[in-house]
Amino acid sequence: MARDITIATPILATQRLRYGADASQFFDLFLPPPNSQRADLSVPGFAVMVHGGFWRAKYDLSHASHLCAALAAAGITTANLEYRRAGNGGGWPATLHDLCAALAAARQHFAAAPVVIGHSAGGHLALRLASDATDLKGVVALAPVADLRLAYDLHLSNDAVVEFLGGTPAERPAVYAAADAALHAAGVPRILIHGTHDDVVPIALSHSFIQKRRADGGKVELVELADATHFDLIDPASQAWPTVLTTVRGLLQG
Repeated sequence: MARDITIATPILATQRLRYGADASQFFDLFLPPPNSQRADLSVPGFAVMVHGGFWRAKYDLSHASHLCAALAAAGITTANLEYRRAGNGGGWPATLHDLCAALAAARQHFAAAPVVIGHSAGGHLALRLASDATDLKGVVALAPVADLRLAYDLHLSNDAVVEFLGGTPAERPAVYAAADAALHAAGVPRILIHGTHDDVVPIALSHSFIQKRRADGGKVELVELADATHFDLIDPASQAWPTVLTTVRGLLQG
C-alpha cells in the first residue's frame, strides 16, 4: 500500500530564510549534500516549490519537503516557498504577491534562472506566476488546479476556490479573470503532469488548461501518468517520481 506523503515526517531543510515580516513569509532551502557525486552534476539554476492545500492556511509547506529533499539529493538546489493563504492573510491577490516576493528573494542567492514547481493549488499558483515573473526556465505543474472556473463548477474541496477568491464567478468576474492561469499567456515552457487516477483534482482541469492555452504553441504540454494519484506526484518513493525529476532537470538544462 502506498504511503500517505501528507502525514509523513517532514524532512528538515538546510536553512530557513525570510522574505517578509509575516510568520508565513519564508522559504526553506534544500542544498545538495556536500562531497556528493550528485552535487557535482552540471545542473544550472535552481528549483522553487509551491506547495498545495487548496490555498488554505491549515495546509503548510511541510508535506512538500520530501520532494525538495529528493531534488537536492539529485543535485538540484531547491527552495520550498511558504506564503500567506486563505485564513491567515492570504487570498487573491495577496498570495500571488507573496510568491513574487519569495521568488525575488530566492533569486538574490543564485545567478541562474529557476524552474518553478507547483502541486495542486500550488500548481495553479506556479502557472499564474509564470505570467508575471521574468527570467524563468519554465514551470512544472503537478496535478494543478489549472482552471479556476472549472474548479468552481466542480465544487472542488467544498468550494475552495470561492474561499480563495472571495466569491463566485458571478459575484467577482474580474477577480476570476485576473487569477485564472488558464486565461493568461506566459513566455516560458509550462509542463503539466497529471495522474489519470487523481480523485482530488481531476485531470479534466489540465485538459481544459491545455485546450485554452493551445494558442501559446509549443510552450504548453501535458504529461498523463497512467494510474498515478494526486499525491504520487510529490512522493519520491512513487512510480511517478522519475518523470517529475526528469522533467525538472530537462527544463533546467534546456
